[in-house]
Amino acid sequence: MNVDFPVEKTVMDRSSVRTYENRGLSTNEKDQLNTYIDNLTNPFSIDVTFRLLEKTASADGEKLGTYGVIKGAENYIGASAADKELALEALGYSFENLILYATSLGLGTCWLGGTFNRSGFAAAMNLKEGDLFPCISPVGYPTGKKRTLESVMRWVAKSGQRKEWNELFFKQEFSQPLTKVEAGDFAFPLEMVRLAPSAVNKQPWRIVQDKDAYHFYLTRTLKKDNEKIDLQRVDIGIAACHFHLAALEKGLPGKFQKLVEPEIQSTDQVQYIFSWIAN
Repeated sequence: MNVDFPVEKTVMDRSSVRTYENRGLSTNEKDQLNTYIDNLTNPFSIDVTFRLLEKTASADGEKLGTYGVIKGAENYIGASAADKELALEALGYSFENLILYATSLGLGTCWLGGTFNRSGFAAAMNLKEGDLFPCISPVGYPTGKKRTLESVMRWVAKSGQRKEWNELFFKQEFSQPLTKVEAGDFAFPLEMVRLAPSAVNKQPWRIVQDKDAYHFYLTRTLKKDNEKIDLQRVDIGIAACHFHLAALEKGLPGKFQKLVEPEIQSTDQVQYIFSWIAN
């Protein structure tokens, strides 16, 4: 797998854009996105289906809506996957990869996990029975201006803020924070994780380094609507994408693997998801 954009610059450039110019994507940009989609993979071997949608793409011609959260966007991206183990994590990984690629093209995006007309988008997605459909993103040309609603939403979600290292990354056990010096070459992938987006900016990932392994845990900070729409599992996939792309860019070999529960003392507040095993 190759990295098609500079990771740190693209991560820093990406932000949630909610106000767009009233024009659709060019044919060339659609082709670029669709070609990238065709070549997207994830380390969990889960098939994720993407569709580049027009605003009027629902089955009955109804305009796809976002309850006023998004303004001006004429195109959206939807993603779905069959309901199986690590499906939501794989979807989050692949979708964030695509969003970063769109960012590198100069396009705006915004993760939406709840504030959209789910039935209209679901019809446009041509979902199969039982498919998971947790989120969408507009994709288009940012206006460069923020509406009052957008500024309020960013303030409420504290969008520009991120937790400190000692709250997210640990060494051998959760009582011992991992320092950047101790992380060595992996300080860069971990910093890219720290800067990753998440539902209402909760950053639910915790990573424990033990020898040559980095164990990813989820600490739940949002109440789940139900088992099928667990946005914090999508967040873990986003974190894994940032970690993996950064590791690839730096030539740090390894792979994601779900282990039997690691022998790390933890509390009921965290759930083991998978590990990165360095080669």
